[in-house]
Amino acid sequence: MLTVERYSQQWQREWNDFVARAKNATFLFDRRYMDYHADRFSDHSLLFFRDDRLYAILPANERGKVLYTHQGLTYGGLVMGMEATTVHIIEVFELLNDYLRANGFERVVYKAIPWIYQLLPAEEPLYAMHRVCNNRLLERDVSSAFVVARPQKWKKDRRHGLRVASDAGVQVTFGHDYAAFWPILAENLRVNHGVKPVHTLDEILLLQGRFPQNILLMEARQDGDLVAGCVLYVTPQTVHTQYIAATPQGKKMGAVDAIVACLLHSFPQHLYIDFGKSTETHSDILNEQLIYQKEGFGARAVCYDTYEWTV
Repeated sequence: MLTVERYSQQWQREWNDFVARAKNATFLFDRRYMDYHADRFSDHSLLFFRDDRLYAILPANERGKVLYTHQGLTYGGLVMGMEATTVHIIEVFELLNDYLRANGFERVVYKAIPWIYQLLPAEEPLYAMHRVCNNRLLERDVSSAFVVARPQKWKKDRRHGLRVASDAGVQVTFGHDYAAFWPILAENLRVNHGVKPVHTLDEILLLQGRFPQNILLMEARQDGDLVAGCVLYVTPQTVHTQYIAATPQGKKMGAVDAIVACLLHSFPQHLYIDFGKSTETHSDILNEQLIYQKEGFGARAVCYDTYEWTV
């Protein structure tokens, strides 16, 4: 028998334990991460039980009559245990739609979890949505991922940047000087994109304290001065560059190239390095300069898909 329950604080331990053993979860789905910005979203996460055992969870928030999975996360979607099967996940989506109709929802916006973050193949929800939800593709963002075991030759300008960094004496290490890096990051985002970092300095320090093995900072320094940095989100098989930025001086001396060179050799046990999205305005615009830089390191396209359906 399959049942569904709305998440409440009493389920926190069971939720987090399930995330830790799921086949397609990362620490972003841990409630200690999700709830840092709980005041910004009206949580409507769901737990699905099969024969009274937790079988799948859906991180989600509501806005009006729309269920989103989840607006505060880079990716979302149904999180499943290792034993999840296609037939049973179809049943989960049938139950989900029944639940949504009974609770007055009219539409779902569903972020799929990119395959590079899946420990086992976990695309049962994609088929289930096609089968029972009549879903459509709403957005397709493009990220760039580097395969650690199959490094590609860097483009000429990236190799040149690395030589410049070496000649300038740029040194890259792991560090903890988030306070020095955040103004550099904020200025980069303001000048290049007219936005602020998703996280404030206090928020990233809070999250790093909760997940010290998952959130790391790489620092590039010249003569002791911080000239570039990169915040990494480390998941079981994929390392994601959450933020990367340099000072004007750091850009001239190839500090980002030096960081990436160090990054690509620092996680030999991982399968992928994910450099993140290069699309803007709901995937309609491709930042060609940004993706050119990422592909210059040998990264290639991985799509982040978002779907929608009416209930």
